[in-house]
Amino acid sequence: IWKNKGYLAAVKAFSLAKSVSTGHSKSFFVRQTSNKILE
Repeated sequence: IWKNKGYLAAVKAFSLAKSVSTGHSKSFFVRQTSNKILE
């Protein structure tokens, strides 16, 4: 049961990341990454 829950969470996170990378949120993600690099 726990393994199945973890799998579902991974699939959810993956689909979320996919939609974010294709949406306008991509610029926000890139901004966050460059901020980390600058630090």
